[in-house]
Amino acid sequence: MSTGGTRAVQLTRWGGPPVLIESERPSPTGEEVLIQVEAAGLCRSDLHVIDARPGDLPYRTPFTLGHEVAGRVAERGPQAVGPAVGERVVVYGPWGCGNCARCTAGAENYCDRRAHLDAALTGTGAGLGRDGGMADLMLVPSGSLLVPVGDLPAVQAAPLSDAGLTAYHSVAAVRPSLVDGTSVVVFGVGGLGHVAVQILRATTTAQILAVDVRAEALSLAEACGAHFGTLLRPDTGAVLLGRTGGVGAAAVLDFVGSRSSLGLAAGLLRAGGELVVVGSGGGELTVRKPGALPAGARISLPFWGTLPELAEVVALARKGVLKVEVERFALSSALQAIERLRSGRVRGRVILAP
Repeated sequence: MSTGGTRAVQLTRWGGPPVLIESERPSPTGEEVLIQVEAAGLCRSDLHVIDARPGDLPYRTPFTLGHEVAGRVAERGPQAVGPAVGERVVVYGPWGCGNCARCTAGAENYCDRRAHLDAALTGTGAGLGRDGGMADLMLVPSGSLLVPVGDLPAVQAAPLSDAGLTAYHSVAAVRPSLVDGTSVVVFGVGGLGHVAVQILRATTTAQILAVDVRAEALSLAEACGAHFGTLLRPDTGAVLLGRTGGVGAAAVLDFVGSRSSLGLAAGLLRAGGELVVVGSGGGELTVRKPGALPAGARISLPFWGTLPELAEVVALARKGVLKVEVERFALSSALQAIERLRSGRVRGRVILAP
Protein backbone atom coordinates (compact mmCIF):
# COMPACT_ATOMS: atom_id res chain seq x y z
CA MET A 1 0.00 0.00 0.00
CA SER A 2 1.35 3.39 -0.99
CA THR A 3 0.94 6.64 0.91
CA GLY A 4 -0.53 8.78 -1.86
CA GLY A 5 -3.65 9.54 0.14
CA THR A 6 -6.17 8.68 -2.60
CA ARG A 7 -8.70 6.12 -1.40
CA ALA A 8 -10.59 3.57 -3.51
CA VAL A 9 -12.93 0.63 -2.83
CA GLN A 10 -11.49 -2.23 -4.86
CA LEU A 11 -12.56 -5.77 -5.61
CA THR A 12 -9.32 -7.67 -5.22
CA ARG A 13 -10.73 -11.21 -5.46
CA TRP A 14 -13.97 -12.74 -6.67
CA GLY A 15 -16.45 -13.28 -3.87
CA GLY A 16 -15.10 -10.26 -2.00
CA PRO A 17 -15.31 -8.56 0.30
CA PRO A 18 -14.06 -5.36 -1.34
CA VAL A 19 -11.12 -3.58 0.26
CA LEU A 20 -10.59 0.12 0.95
CA ILE A 21 -7.10 0.80 -0.41
CA GLU A 22 -4.87 3.86 -0.68
CA SER A 23 -2.96 4.67 -3.84
CA GLU A 24 -1.10 7.39 -5.72
CA ARG A 25 -2.99 10.21 -7.39
CA PRO A 26 -3.63 9.23 -11.02
CA SER A 27 -2.59 11.59 -13.81
CA PRO A 28 -4.66 11.86 -17.00
CA THR A 29 -2.92 11.32 -20.33
CA GLY A 30 -4.18 11.67 -23.90
CA GLU A 31 -7.97 12.14 -23.88
CA GLU A 32 -8.39 11.10 -20.24
CA VAL A 33 -10.10 13.29 -17.65
CA LEU A 34 -9.55 13.11 -13.89
CA ILE A 35 -12.69 13.52 -11.80
CA GLN A 36 -12.80 14.59 -8.16
CA VAL A 37 -15.60 12.30 -7.03
CA GLU A 38 -18.42 13.93 -5.08
CA ALA A 39 -20.79 10.96 -4.96
CA ALA A 40 -20.88 7.34 -6.15
CA GLY A 41 -23.89 5.05 -6.23
CA LEU A 42 -24.12 1.47 -5.06
CA CYS A 43 -26.66 -1.01 -6.44
CA ARG A 44 -27.44 -4.69 -6.75
CA SER A 45 -25.36 -4.92 -9.90
CA ASP A 46 -22.38 -4.28 -7.65
CA LEU A 47 -23.45 -7.20 -5.48
CA HIS A 48 -23.60 -9.45 -8.56
CA VAL A 49 -20.04 -8.40 -9.42
CA ILE A 50 -18.72 -8.83 -5.88
CA ASP A 51 -20.38 -12.24 -5.47
CA ALA A 52 -19.31 -13.58 -8.87
CA ARG A 53 -17.20 -16.71 -8.94
CA PRO A 54 -13.93 -16.86 -10.88
CA GLY A 55 -14.82 -17.15 -14.56
CA ASP A 56 -18.40 -15.86 -14.22
CA LEU A 57 -17.50 -12.42 -15.58
CA PRO A 58 -14.94 -11.54 -18.27
CA TYR A 59 -13.06 -9.12 -15.99
CA ARG A 60 -9.73 -9.24 -14.23
CA THR A 61 -9.25 -8.22 -10.61
CA PRO A 62 -8.32 -5.91 -9.02
CA PHE A 63 -10.47 -2.97 -10.09
CA THR A 64 -12.24 -0.13 -8.30
CA LEU A 65 -16.00 -0.51 -7.98
CA GLY A 66 -18.57 2.18 -8.72
CA HIS A 67 -20.48 2.75 -11.96
CA GLU A 68 -22.72 5.65 -10.83
CA VAL A 69 -20.46 8.65 -10.44
CA ALA A 70 -20.78 12.42 -10.16
CA GLY A 71 -18.05 14.93 -9.43
CA ARG A 72 -15.96 17.82 -10.63
CA VAL A 73 -13.38 17.88 -13.42
CA ALA A 74 -10.03 18.13 -11.63
CA GLU A 75 -7.55 17.71 -14.49
CA ARG A 76 -7.58 17.02 -18.24
CA GLY A 77 -5.16 15.16 -20.48
CA PRO A 78 -3.53 17.15 -23.30
CA GLN A 79 -6.00 15.85 -25.94
CA ALA A 80 -9.09 15.89 -23.72
CA VAL A 81 -12.40 17.23 -25.00
CA GLY A 82 -15.60 18.14 -23.23
CA PRO A 83 -16.19 19.87 -19.88
CA ALA A 84 -13.57 22.25 -18.52
CA VAL A 85 -11.64 21.97 -15.28
CA GLY A 86 -13.94 22.85 -12.39
CA GLU A 87 -17.14 21.86 -14.20
CA ARG A 88 -19.50 19.51 -12.35
CA VAL A 89 -20.45 16.38 -14.28
CA VAL A 90 -21.96 12.92 -14.19
CA VAL A 91 -20.05 10.04 -15.78
CA TYR A 92 -21.61 7.95 -18.54
CA GLY A 93 -20.80 4.46 -17.26
CA PRO A 94 -20.86 1.97 -20.16
CA TRP A 95 -17.56 2.19 -22.03
CA GLY A 96 -17.25 0.46 -25.38
CA CYS A 97 -14.60 0.55 -28.08
CA GLY A 98 -15.45 4.17 -28.93
CA ASN A 99 -15.09 3.51 -32.64
CA CYS A 100 -17.92 1.27 -33.88
CA ALA A 101 -21.14 2.73 -35.34
CA ARG A 102 -23.02 2.42 -32.07
CA CYS A 103 -20.30 3.96 -29.94
CA THR A 104 -19.88 6.94 -32.26
CA ALA A 105 -23.67 7.46 -32.06
CA GLY A 106 -23.50 7.62 -28.25
CA ALA A 107 -24.76 4.08 -27.65
CA GLU A 108 -21.65 2.58 -26.03
CA ASN A 109 -24.03 0.44 -23.96
CA TYR A 110 -24.57 -1.60 -27.13
CA CYS A 111 -21.00 -1.52 -28.45
CA ASP A 112 -20.69 -3.94 -31.36
CA ARG A 113 -17.42 -5.29 -29.97
CA ARG A 114 -18.71 -6.00 -26.47
CA ALA A 115 -20.57 -9.21 -27.29
CA HIS A 116 -17.32 -11.14 -27.17
CA LEU A 117 -15.33 -8.58 -25.13
CA ASP A 118 -12.29 -8.64 -27.37
CA ALA A 119 -8.77 -7.95 -26.16
CA ALA A 120 -9.13 -4.18 -26.55
CA LEU A 121 -12.08 -4.07 -24.15
CA THR A 122 -10.88 -4.90 -20.65
CA GLY A 123 -14.28 -4.32 -19.05
CA THR A 124 -17.88 -3.32 -19.57
CA GLY A 125 -17.38 0.15 -18.16
CA ALA A 126 -16.83 2.15 -15.00
CA GLY A 127 -16.61 -0.18 -12.00
CA LEU A 128 -17.20 -3.20 -14.22
CA GLY A 129 -13.75 -4.54 -14.98
CA ARG A 130 -12.34 -1.01 -15.21
CA ASP A 131 -11.69 1.37 -12.34
CA GLY A 132 -14.87 3.12 -11.26
CA GLY A 133 -15.88 5.89 -8.92
CA MET A 134 -16.01 4.47 -5.39
CA ALA A 135 -12.93 6.55 -4.79
CA ASP A 136 -11.69 10.06 -4.13
CA LEU A 137 -10.51 10.39 -7.73
CA MET A 138 -11.49 8.64 -10.96
CA LEU A 139 -9.90 8.53 -14.41
CA VAL A 140 -12.43 8.65 -17.26
CA PRO A 141 -11.19 7.55 -20.73
CA SER A 142 -12.63 10.59 -22.52
CA GLY A 143 -14.34 13.87 -21.73
CA SER A 144 -16.99 12.85 -24.26
CA LEU A 145 -18.29 10.45 -21.58
CA LEU A 146 -19.19 13.32 -19.24
CA VAL A 147 -22.51 15.17 -19.00
CA PRO A 148 -22.61 18.55 -17.21
CA VAL A 149 -25.06 18.72 -14.28
CA GLY A 150 -24.78 22.37 -13.25
CA ASP A 151 -25.91 22.92 -9.68
CA LEU A 152 -27.68 19.56 -9.33
CA PRO A 153 -26.57 18.02 -5.99
CA ALA A 154 -24.03 15.25 -6.48
CA VAL A 155 -26.05 12.75 -4.44
CA GLN A 156 -28.89 13.25 -6.94
CA ALA A 157 -26.68 13.38 -10.02
CA ALA A 158 -24.69 10.16 -9.41
CA PRO A 159 -27.62 7.68 -9.48
CA LEU A 160 -28.90 9.23 -12.70
CA SER A 161 -26.07 7.47 -14.56
CA ASP A 162 -27.57 4.03 -13.94
CA ALA A 163 -30.81 4.08 -11.93
CA GLY A 164 -31.99 7.08 -13.91
CA LEU A 165 -30.52 6.14 -17.27
CA THR A 166 -31.55 2.46 -17.23
CA ALA A 167 -35.08 3.37 -16.13
CA TYR A 168 -35.31 6.07 -18.81
CA HIS A 169 -34.00 3.76 -21.53
CA SER A 170 -36.49 1.08 -20.48
CA VAL A 171 -39.40 3.51 -20.60
CA ALA A 172 -38.24 4.98 -23.92
CA ALA A 173 -38.45 1.53 -25.50
CA VAL A 174 -42.20 1.29 -24.81
CA ARG A 175 -43.24 4.95 -24.73
CA PRO A 176 -44.91 4.87 -28.19
CA SER A 177 -47.30 2.21 -26.85
CA LEU A 178 -48.25 4.18 -23.73
CA VAL A 179 -50.96 6.41 -25.12
CA ASP A 180 -54.15 7.66 -23.46
CA GLY A 181 -56.23 4.84 -22.00
CA THR A 182 -53.39 2.33 -21.72
CA SER A 183 -51.81 0.82 -18.63
CA VAL A 184 -48.23 0.01 -17.66
CA VAL A 185 -47.21 -2.29 -14.81
CA VAL A 186 -44.01 -1.75 -12.82
CA PHE A 187 -42.73 -4.77 -10.90
CA GLY A 188 -40.31 -3.83 -8.11
CA VAL A 189 -40.30 -0.27 -6.78
CA GLY A 190 -36.69 -0.21 -5.61
CA GLY A 191 -33.67 1.78 -6.73
CA LEU A 192 -34.65 1.70 -10.42
CA GLY A 193 -38.37 1.08 -10.16
CA HIS A 194 -39.20 4.23 -8.21
CA VAL A 195 -37.30 6.29 -10.77
CA ALA A 196 -39.17 4.58 -13.61
CA VAL A 197 -42.51 5.49 -12.02
CA GLN A 198 -41.49 9.17 -12.01
CA ILE A 199 -40.30 9.01 -15.62
CA LEU A 200 -43.52 7.31 -16.70
CA ARG A 201 -45.59 9.95 -14.95
CA ALA A 202 -43.55 12.78 -16.50
CA THR A 203 -43.37 11.47 -20.07
CA THR A 204 -46.53 9.38 -20.67
CA THR A 205 -50.27 9.50 -20.01
CA ALA A 206 -50.61 5.79 -19.21
CA GLN A 207 -52.10 4.45 -15.98
CA ILE A 208 -49.19 3.31 -13.79
CA LEU A 209 -49.73 0.15 -11.73
CA ALA A 210 -47.03 -0.76 -9.20
CA VAL A 211 -46.29 -4.14 -7.59
CA ASP A 212 -43.89 -4.97 -4.77
CA VAL A 213 -43.57 -7.32 -1.80
CA ARG A 214 -42.98 -4.43 0.62
CA ALA A 215 -45.61 -2.01 1.85
CA GLU A 216 -43.03 0.77 2.17
CA ALA A 217 -42.12 0.33 -1.50
CA LEU A 218 -45.74 0.87 -2.47
CA SER A 219 -45.81 4.03 -0.38
CA LEU A 220 -42.77 5.20 -2.33
CA ALA A 221 -44.49 4.29 -5.61
CA GLU A 222 -47.49 6.39 -4.66
CA ALA A 223 -45.25 9.32 -3.71
CA CYS A 224 -43.55 9.00 -7.10
CA GLY A 225 -46.82 9.17 -9.02
CA ALA A 226 -48.18 5.62 -9.39
CA HIS A 227 -51.94 5.52 -9.84
CA PHE A 228 -52.33 2.19 -8.05
CA GLY A 229 -50.16 -0.14 -6.03
CA THR A 230 -50.59 -3.64 -4.70
CA LEU A 231 -48.61 -6.15 -2.72
CA LEU A 232 -47.76 -9.41 -4.46
CA ARG A 233 -50.54 -11.87 -3.54
CA PRO A 234 -52.18 -14.90 -5.15
CA ASP A 235 -54.86 -12.65 -6.68
CA THR A 236 -52.50 -9.91 -7.88
CA GLY A 237 -52.85 -10.90 -11.53
CA ALA A 238 -56.62 -10.71 -11.41
CA VAL A 239 -56.54 -7.39 -9.54
CA LEU A 240 -54.19 -5.80 -12.05
CA LEU A 241 -56.06 -7.19 -15.03
CA GLY A 242 -59.21 -5.63 -13.60
CA ARG A 243 -57.43 -2.29 -13.35
CA THR A 244 -56.68 -2.44 -17.08
CA GLY A 245 -60.36 -2.90 -17.85
CA GLY A 246 -59.75 -6.53 -18.67
CA VAL A 247 -57.69 -5.87 -21.80
CA GLY A 248 -54.26 -6.22 -20.22
CA ALA A 249 -51.28 -3.89 -19.95
CA ALA A 250 -49.66 -2.25 -22.95
CA ALA A 251 -46.31 -2.78 -21.25
CA VAL A 252 -44.76 -4.40 -18.19
CA LEU A 253 -41.46 -3.16 -16.80
CA ASP A 254 -40.00 -5.94 -14.66
CA PHE A 255 -37.31 -4.63 -12.34
CA VAL A 256 -37.23 -7.96 -10.49
CA GLY A 257 -36.74 -10.57 -13.19
CA SER A 258 -37.68 -13.55 -11.03
CA ARG A 259 -39.57 -16.60 -12.20
CA SER A 260 -42.75 -15.41 -10.49
CA SER A 261 -42.56 -11.84 -11.77
CA LEU A 262 -41.90 -12.96 -15.35
CA GLY A 263 -44.76 -15.46 -15.22
CA LEU A 264 -47.15 -12.86 -13.88
CA ALA A 265 -45.96 -10.30 -16.42
CA ALA A 266 -46.62 -12.64 -19.33
CA GLY A 267 -50.17 -13.14 -18.15
CA LEU A 268 -50.82 -9.40 -17.84
CA LEU A 269 -49.79 -8.28 -21.32
CA ARG A 270 -52.41 -7.37 -23.89
CA ALA A 271 -52.03 -8.57 -27.48
CA GLY A 272 -49.06 -6.78 -28.98
CA GLY A 273 -47.89 -5.78 -25.52
CA GLU A 274 -44.25 -5.21 -24.54
CA LEU A 275 -42.33 -6.93 -21.75
CA VAL A 276 -39.18 -5.14 -20.62
CA VAL A 277 -36.97 -7.33 -18.42
CA VAL A 278 -34.63 -5.11 -16.42
CA GLY A 279 -34.07 -7.07 -13.22
CA SER A 280 -31.57 -9.90 -12.96
CA GLY A 281 -33.53 -12.07 -10.56
CA GLY A 282 -32.60 -15.35 -12.27
CA GLY A 283 -36.05 -16.07 -13.67
CA GLU A 284 -36.73 -17.79 -16.97
CA LEU A 285 -39.57 -17.42 -19.42
CA THR A 286 -40.21 -19.99 -22.12
CA VAL A 287 -40.93 -18.41 -25.49
CA ARG A 288 -42.93 -20.47 -27.94
CA LYS A 289 -45.95 -20.24 -30.23
CA PRO A 290 -48.53 -20.68 -28.85
CA GLY A 291 -47.41 -20.13 -25.28
CA ALA A 292 -47.69 -17.90 -22.24
CA LEU A 293 -47.08 -14.68 -24.16
CA PRO A 294 -49.96 -13.11 -26.09
CA ALA A 295 -49.97 -12.72 -29.86
CA GLY A 296 -47.67 -9.98 -31.07
CA ALA A 297 -45.81 -9.64 -27.77
CA ARG A 298 -42.33 -8.19 -27.79
CA ILE A 299 -39.56 -8.72 -25.22
CA SER A 300 -36.58 -6.44 -24.63
CA LEU A 301 -33.56 -6.78 -22.36
CA PRO A 302 -32.28 -3.22 -21.88
CA PHE A 303 -28.75 -2.57 -20.74
CA TRP A 304 -28.06 0.90 -19.35
CA GLY A 305 -28.91 3.59 -21.95
CA THR A 306 -27.36 5.98 -24.45
CA LEU A 307 -25.30 9.10 -23.84
CA PRO A 308 -27.99 11.40 -25.31
CA GLU A 309 -30.53 9.76 -23.01
CA LEU A 310 -28.34 10.51 -19.99
CA ALA A 311 -28.44 14.19 -20.96
CA GLU A 312 -32.24 13.95 -21.12
CA VAL A 313 -32.38 12.34 -17.67
CA VAL A 314 -30.20 15.11 -16.23
CA ALA A 315 -32.52 17.68 -17.80
CA LEU A 316 -35.55 16.07 -16.11
CA ALA A 317 -33.78 16.09 -12.76
CA ARG A 318 -32.76 19.73 -13.13
CA LYS A 319 -36.39 20.63 -13.88
CA GLY A 320 -37.35 19.04 -10.56
CA VAL A 321 -39.60 16.32 -11.99
CA LEU A 322 -37.20 13.49 -11.12
CA LYS A 323 -35.81 12.92 -7.65
CA VAL A 324 -33.95 9.82 -6.51
CA GLU A 325 -34.60 8.52 -3.00
CA VAL A 326 -31.17 8.02 -1.46
CA GLU A 327 -29.45 6.76 1.68
CA ARG A 328 -26.05 8.38 2.16
CA PHE A 329 -22.87 6.75 3.53
CA ALA A 330 -19.27 7.91 3.78
CA LEU A 331 -16.75 6.25 1.46
CA SER A 332 -15.04 4.84 4.54
CA SER A 333 -18.32 3.05 5.38
CA ALA A 334 -18.60 1.33 2.00
CA LEU A 335 -18.54 -2.20 3.45
CA GLN A 336 -21.38 -1.36 5.86
CA ALA A 337 -23.34 0.17 2.97
CA ILE A 338 -22.84 -2.98 0.91
CA GLU A 339 -24.19 -5.16 3.70
CA ARG A 340 -27.18 -2.87 4.21
CA LEU A 341 -27.99 -3.15 0.52
CA ARG A 342 -27.58 -6.91 0.70
CA SER A 343 -30.06 -7.08 3.58
CA GLY A 344 -32.79 -5.54 1.41
CA ARG A 345 -33.44 -2.72 3.89
CA VAL A 346 -32.54 0.16 1.57
CA ARG A 347 -35.25 2.58 0.49
CA GLY A 348 -34.19 3.82 -2.93
CA ARG A 349 -30.49 4.12 -3.76
CA VAL A 350 -27.31 3.89 -1.66
CA ILE A 351 -24.87 6.75 -2.23
CA LEU A 352 -21.26 6.97 -1.06
CA ALA A 353 -20.05 10.53 -0.64
CA PRO A 354 -16.30 10.88 0.00
